[in-house]
Amino acid sequence: MQEAYILINVELGCEEQVRRDLKKVEGVKEVYTSYGVYDFIVKAASDSVGNLEKLVFDNLRKIANVRSTLTLIVSEDKTVRHKTGK
Repeated sequence: MQEAYILINVELGCEEQVRRDLKKVEGVKEVYTSYGVYDFIVKAASDSVGNLEKLVFDNLRKIANVRSTLTLIVSEDKTVRHKTGK
């Protein structure tokens, strides 16, 4: 399973409508509100990077009032271990 986080910027005042539409998209697993440059952080998953690309281009970017997206593909090796030494 390939995962991605998509940062989404929307038109001012359209946040609730876009949130509802985002939750309807197949492959969208979680939707978070963000304050700053981006209005939403969306966690999405699909069986391949190609299908994630289709999800973004064919679905998310076509939602009314979405201004821009930035997609962050999650590395297959998700485990990061931090060692602290003193």
